[in-house]
Amino acid sequence: MSSTWSRDKYTGPGGGMYTGPGGGLYTGPGGGMYTGPGGGLYTGPGGGMYTGPSSKPYRNNQPPRHILLIELEKRGMITYYNMLMKYMH
Repeated sequence: MSSTWSRDKYTGPGGGMYTGPGGGLYTGPGGGMYTGPGGGLYTGPGGGMYTGPSSKPYRNNQPPRHILLIELEKRGMITYYNMLMKYMH
């Protein structure tokens, strides 16, 4: 399974496991864990959790959800872990 998301394991700039700007675990603007406009956890247009119509193709820089949860827990990002768990059930 890990071979299907090798790019997303990257911990450097832009990687799925990167906590800096543009990374999958970044909590600031544009990051995968950002809840504001354009962020991975944003539910409005352009956000990763948006479920309405979109003209943009799907993009993702996060690993599969079950792996992401493990990594969030390892990094002590429990608030985000709990937030995702809330929406998974």
